[in-house]
Amino acid sequence: MMDRMKELVGLLNGYARAYYVEGSPVVSDKEYDELFDELLALEAKLGVVLPSSPTVRVGGEPVSTLRSHKHEKRLWSLDKIKTEGELNEWAARCEKLKTEYEQRTGRKLPKLSYALEYKFDGLTINLTYDKGELQLAATRGNGITGEDVTEQAKTIRDVPLTIPFMGRMEVQGECYMRLSVLEELNSVGEESLKSARNAAAGALRNLDPKVTAKRRLSCCYYNIGYIEGKKFETHAEVIEFLRENGFTVSDFMKLHSDVGELMESINAVGKFRNSLDFLIDGMVIKVLDTETAEALGYTERFPRGAVAFKFPAEETTTVVKDITWGVGRTGKLTPLAHLEPVELAGATISKATLNNMGDILRKRVGIGARVFVRRSNDVIPEILYSVEGEEGEPIAAPEKCPACGAHVEQRGAHIFCTNTLACPPQIVARLVHFASREAMNIDAFSDKTAEQLVEVLGIKTIPELYKLKYEELIKLEKFADAKTGKLLAEIEKSKDCELAAFLYALGIPNVGIKTARLLARQFGTLEGVINAEVDALVAMRDIGNTVASSIKEFFGDESIKCAVDELLALGVKPKSESGDILESPLAGKTVVFTGTMVRMDRKALEAMMDDYGARAAGSVSKKTDYVVAGEAAGSKLTKARELGIKVLSEDEFFDLLGL
Repeated sequence: MMDRMKELVGLLNGYARAYYVEGSPVVSDKEYDELFDELLALEAKLGVVLPSSPTVRVGGEPVSTLRSHKHEKRLWSLDKIKTEGELNEWAARCEKLKTEYEQRTGRKLPKLSYALEYKFDGLTINLTYDKGELQLAATRGNGITGEDVTEQAKTIRDVPLTIPFMGRMEVQGECYMRLSVLEELNSVGEESLKSARNAAAGALRNLDPKVTAKRRLSCCYYNIGYIEGKKFETHAEVIEFLRENGFTVSDFMKLHSDVGELMESINAVGKFRNSLDFLIDGMVIKVLDTETAEALGYTERFPRGAVAFKFPAEETTTVVKDITWGVGRTGKLTPLAHLEPVELAGATISKATLNNMGDILRKRVGIGARVFVRRSNDVIPEILYSVEGEEGEPIAAPEKCPACGAHVEQRGAHIFCTNTLACPPQIVARLVHFASREAMNIDAFSDKTAEQLVEVLGIKTIPELYKLKYEELIKLEKFADAKTGKLLAEIEKSKDCELAAFLYALGIPNVGIKTARLLARQFGTLEGVINAEVDALVAMRDIGNTVASSIKEFFGDESIKCAVDELLALGVKPKSESGDILESPLAGKTVVFTGTMVRMDRKALEAMMDDYGARAAGSVSKKTDYVVAGEAAGSKLTKARELGIKVLSEDEFFDLLGL
């Protein structure tokens, strides 16, 4: 019976590939269903389901939470351009960087040519395969860490469960819902799905894989982030390899060496994109030769050898029904426009965020105003301006906090609630921020949980989170034994945290996660950060007077000091990061590398600086301490000499480190 089971799995997967990937069915639906039912009966009788069985695509039991997963290789975002002029500028930069690389290395690269593909409007998925089997599926997340959605992904027929390639690799694609599927699901009436993109994102991240299966998502694959023992000369070879291994790839790819022809192809797609059965919000342009693309390098966020050409955002008009004010964790009041519902770019728009009172006045937005609305980047509804003569009733600035009734005050361009200690929305938002992934990473914590803690249990400060008792939580709505235990365990687990995460969790004004990491690296301990003087803070790269003042004022507040002391007393232990920094004369210094290095490439050298307590900068300034100059060093070396900055050769640099 086991042999028959294996035979059925092989047959059914082959038939599915012929139908979904190759578009050439080899058996009828009736024949497929009969074999599928036979396999289901065998699995029930033996109590065994093979990992590659097509029956897993119907969805298993719901999961309790989405676990974090660190990708083998970073998933990059793409820089965005919108005009032909910007496309020409991007291509010129690629040519310039290619020429500089050739001069620096003496290696001749092929003439630049480009691959043009659809930019699918969905949700990125990253699949890990090993020994020919799907090991894990994850969302993009922040590019370094995503969420494990393996069980959900297995329900999608475009996700191969097994492939011919036996090495380890990560494949990237886009999950989306076809517009015909959206229409069909809505016609059935079980769900009301207005946006194909949101429906796809919601299905992939849903805790119940059966919901994912019912949404009938599609996937299209476009990149291999990591692969074991194999290299590709061109992006076209990557796509062909994916196709050969059973991955669904787009039937649209244009190759161009002329930028003018590239723009013509983009314009042509722009004219027929509304006739496609799926949403695209632009086109992706990639340097075709993979060695050249790698040689062009990366910015902090984007590969230089690829770019997204965004189509113009769609616009329409609608009427403003009301303006309400929301309160954030800093007490800032943000206006929200409630609109007459209108269909725009595949979604029903009924709300749009405005920046502040000045934004309302500048755009002449009032109650009853007819306004132009645009979905910026096809995602965020934005009010552009009111139609002339239809501005509606003027909006008055709030005199009291809409949430707690406290006095408000104007600070710069924004209005703030002054009741920082007892305004419920502020407390809820601070709790949510404190528990977020890059902060204390309390996995079982949600916005709804924060609201219940504030509204039902009366929590008013962050430290009270660590005083919660089982007897209190179990009384909350939808808090069964398992959920209560998990939340308490996650809160306890969060006590052992990285210093950078703790600093970010505290919500210091103007301090994001990047700055928090800089502070942790520079000062090593919480006490070091708290006692840091403004001069020492300003001396750091990327920290100016405003950020330095925010940090000093924050830790100078007595209520903040008490809260931090209480957190420490309750067992929160931010790990010192100074132990990871090697003793060296570079500690606290800023180093710039320029020219061609022999013993180690520049990227590796720059990454190594963190270990020595130094910071690698991309440009030379008065704050630079050392410039390390390799062969063919250019303008950075010249500027260093002009500023009188110490210049080291590569050998002198390694001698300084004792290496």
